[in-house]
Amino acid sequence: MQTITLNNGIRMPLLGYGVFRVAPEEAERCVSGALQVGYRMIDTAQAYNNEDGVGAAIVKSGIKREDIFLVTKIWITNAGEERAAKSIEDSLKRLQTDYIDLLLVHQAYGDVFGSWRAMEKAYRDGKVRAIGVSNFQACRFYDFASSVDIKPAVNQLQCCVLCQQRTIEPEMARYDTKMMAWGPLGQGNDDLLHNPVLTEIGAKYGKTAAQVSLRWLIQRGIVAIPKSTHKERMAANFDIFDFALSDEDMNLI
Repeated sequence: MQTITLNNGIRMPLLGYGVFRVAPEEAERCVSGALQVGYRMIDTAQAYNNEDGVGAAIVKSGIKREDIFLVTKIWITNAGEERAAKSIEDSLKRLQTDYIDLLLVHQAYGDVFGSWRAMEKAYRDGKVRAIGVSNFQACRFYDFASSVDIKPAVNQLQCCVLCQQRTIEPEMARYDTKMMAWGPLGQGNDDLLHNPVLTEIGAKYGKTAAQVSLRWLIQRGIVAIPKSTHKERMAANFDIFDFALSDEDMNLI
């Protein structure tokens, strides 16, 4: 698995499995399938209501905890230092783990600075290995990152070939903050999955438009977390490390 180095030296996989909109009762099955395919990063959130299933799948997998990169997020209703601190403990219990690899502020609303203080403490206490934000657009990101002690390691944003997030990259580069893409396949958008440019490029490598899209992200150094409830699609999304897009391909996209 290819990795990227965060601004605190932690290495993070460039490809993971996301469980946004995976029903709580399906989460254990889906995460178990993803781990069997070969994924070693799982992205969840308090608001997804499926941390329990994620934790159960990881424990039952038999895979060493240190070999899995686990991501979760603090929801708006848990914003503020005291509430965020309690929510971190609650997430650790639901996930059945002593630490979270990456903890994010889920949305740029509410007392995000209070939440961040709780996250900084959890980081210093060893309960979290890296901290970051999610859905912070350029102006909000700059205002936030310039005001906190520990700079965000990651900003998780909607990003795919149809939403390329180019303008925020210079702001994030100031703090060596890495981008993580949710909705990397446009949430199943047919304009992406059947895009003629992506399809033509994929034909050269024996790959689908979806696989080309994911490869394009990781070659930009963007972490991708595609979601599927079907194991065969999980496997197809994972099968992107045996080819590389040319500079011409990247420019066409």
